Amino acid sequence: MSEKAIKINQPAQGPDQFKHQMQAFASWKNELIKTINGYQQWLKKYDKGTPEIELRLFDALQSLQHDTLSIAFVAEFSRGKTELINAIFFADAGRRLLPSDVGRTTMCPTELLYDTAQSQAYLKMLPIETRLSDMSLAELKAQATQWTMLPVDISSPDKMAEIFKEVVKTKLVSSAEAEKLGLLTDDVQTSLQQNAGGSAQVEVPVWRHAIISFPHPLLQQGLVILDTPGLNALGSEPELTLNMLPSAQAVLFILSADTGVTRSDLDIWQNHIMAFRNKKQSGLIAVLNKIDTLWDEMKTETEVQASITEQCRTSAALLGIDAGNVFPISAQKALLAKIRNNDDLLKKSNLPALENLLAMEILPTKQKMIWDSIVTRLDQMIASNLSPLQSRAEDIKRQLDDMELLRNSNDETLQKMIHKAKTNKVSYYESVKNFQASRRKIALQAKNMFDVLGEEAIDTLIKKTRTDMQGSWTTAGLKKGMQAFFDSARDAMQIANRQAEQTHKSVESIYKKFQEDHGLHLKVPEPLNVGEFNDQLQQIYAKAEGYRDSTLTTMTEQNFVIKKFFISLVSHVRSLFVDAQRSADQWFKDLVTPLVNEIQEKRDSIEQHMETLNRISSSKTELDGKVASIKQQHEDLLLQTEALQAMRDSLQRCTPP
Repeated sequence: MSEKAIKINQPAQGPDQFKHQMQAFASWKNELIKTINGYQQWLKKYDKGTPEIELRLFDALQSLQHDTLSIAFVAEFSRGKTELINAIFFADAGRRLLPSDVGRTTMCPTELLYDTAQSQAYLKMLPIETRLSDMSLAELKAQATQWTMLPVDISSPDKMAEIFKEVVKTKLVSSAEAEKLGLLTDDVQTSLQQNAGGSAQVEVPVWRHAIISFPHPLLQQGLVILDTPGLNALGSEPELTLNMLPSAQAVLFILSADTGVTRSDLDIWQNHIMAFRNKKQSGLIAVLNKIDTLWDEMKTETEVQASITEQCRTSAALLGIDAGNVFPISAQKALLAKIRNNDDLLKKSNLPALENLLAMEILPTKQKMIWDSIVTRLDQMIASNLSPLQSRAEDIKRQLDDMELLRNSNDETLQKMIHKAKTNKVSYYESVKNFQASRRKIALQAKNMFDVLGEEAIDTLIKKTRTDMQGSWTTAGLKKGMQAFFDSARDAMQIANRQAEQTHKSVESIYKKFQEDHGLHLKVPEPLNVGEFNDQLQQIYAKAEGYRDSTLTTMTEQNFVIKKFFISLVSHVRSLFVDAQRSADQWFKDLVTPLVNEIQEKRDSIEQHMETLNRISSSKTELDGKVASIKQQHEDLLLQTEALQAMRDSLQRCTPP
């Protein structure tokens, strides 16, 4: 594997840094896939695989092969966000590929990706009327019949650009229909009351969500772009704020130099971005676009740069971040420069600096996420095979040493060896017996953890909350029901965390006992990380708090409030608990499996040693044959361990810097 593929955060030379680093990132993933394939072959060759292990390796391969790098572009209207997407990713088309003249009322979030399951490039759109459905956006993505799909002719950039205009279409509906759809915002209501007594029609988007799939090289390598237009879109689609934005590896928040940080910009930043990234600025980039509006031929270059710097400083102060974290660019000039191959204009646009940031910080962060979620577990699986084989090889080496002693010894020495082996066997089997008893107790202890995280428990809580909220006739009662739901969910997470800690301590003591009494050198698996699920729950709770206290909740009809709450928030909590339960189940299996494997290998070694000594006791003529047989077995074990160690070494070389 090349150094470039391993160290993807090394400086890329020349233009298109992000593209180069994406290629290196793809090479890095391919090296991991190669190691997993090698491990699968090893398991098959030595008959060490189980259906569960095979399933886990299959899942790991699927995760790597279908892994995506998600970058979300967020901004209020007319900030040049879509133009920036065109400039960074699609300037090769030689024109604006995505429509960048979006109107004020457009609220259709758009995902750009490469769908490996479809041979034809396409644009598919979800009608705005699906907002009346009880299904979440995630559920609707699995319902193909709900979407309108149009083929895309990738041979013609002009035709592509024309068909992509579909996503910005709007239509007029009555104010009553807009209210049902949840699109009658406060400013629209005020406008209606002032201009038409509340009876005028309202302009709404034709489409709720759009997905564009086509074989762009970056998209084929796993890049997914989320184009999220406007404050109203974020406010009306909680799943964007709750799930899609927090899960993105990078969020680019675009401001405009000709407007500065407006009130709606701050609303998006504080309530829809920072509130759900745990106050962490990792992967969060503020971009000050349209700096070309500050280019003034009547000023010197120094004066122009001073104006840009001051605008960045002011914007950073309002956002509450360091001035160095605001990147000034001109997306329009950058796109023009790339199309015309004007290097001077491209440099002046400052886009290369932003592209370099994406390449040097975002991709390594994604690399580490893959390492933490997939590769560390793979390394543990390989180690669970390697450690017992190493112990077995050490035991057999000691047996060979004993065999050599027997060549010139008398029967008394042999009987002493047999007696010692029997004593060791009795001692070891007693330890195994105690382990089996302890294992049953630990399983019961862990069951408490599984019970509070299980689907039955969370479904019972959801059912109770729905009943309580539907039985309430006051807004205060509805809010109390929401509060009670999240209090119970957080309590369940805390209980699960305590049970996991107790279980880990119990298993840790068992490992230590076997290490002290029988020389097994196993590393105790890491504790269960419930904290990450707690963090996600807190993020959802923060959104619930905002929704619970909003004017919209107070003034909206109660059945709509209940449905909105459950679809947007409660269903997300349920998915979180399902993921936590699945993770806990796998963690518990990983907790004891390495020790079980080593116990079995040790037991086989003890039984073999006893059989060998007994057979030699009956006939010393078998000694040479047994020595040769055990030597061959030792060599086979060394080959197995060397292969596994090579896999671990390969993973080590892939460790993120």
